[in-house]
Amino acid sequence: MSDDGKTSADDDWGAALAEQKSATPQVLDDAKPANIFNKLQATGAGGESSGDLDLILDIPVTMTVELGRTKIPIKHILQLAQGSVIELDALAGEPMDVLVNGCLIAQGEVVVVNEKFGIRLTDIVTPSERMRRLNR
Repeated sequence: MSDDGKTSADDDWGAALAEQKSATPQVLDDAKPANIFNKLQATGAGGESSGDLDLILDIPVTMTVELGRTKIPIKHILQLAQGSVIELDALAGEPMDVLVNGCLIAQGEVVVVNEKFGIRLTDIVTPSERMRRLNR
C-alpha cells in the first residue's frame, strides 16, 4: 500500500478507467448507440430509490444457507453409504452463512416454521465489508 492509502489494484483500476475514457468507440455507419443504460438514475435524496430500480427487481438469484464445510479424500467419498456421518467444520449453535450467488450477505440461526426449515437473520454484512471480501 502506498503512502496515500492506495493499493496497486487501485492504480490498475484508475489506469483502466482512464484508458477506457480515451478510447474512441468504432461505430458502424447504420449503427446507433443503445441508450437503455442512460435511463437508470441514481438513488434519490434520503435513500429513496427511483422507479428505475424496478428494472432489476425480477432478476433471479441463488440464495444458499451453508451449514458447514469439510475436506475429505476421494477414497472416503467412495466409502460413503446410507447412514454415513460426515463431520463438518461448523459447531452446533454457530450462525449459518447466507450467500447470494456465492457471496456472503448475512448470518443467521436455523428455525422451523410449519414443519419447514428457515433462517432468522442475526447479522447482515455491510456493503463495505462485502467489497473488502471480494478484493481478497
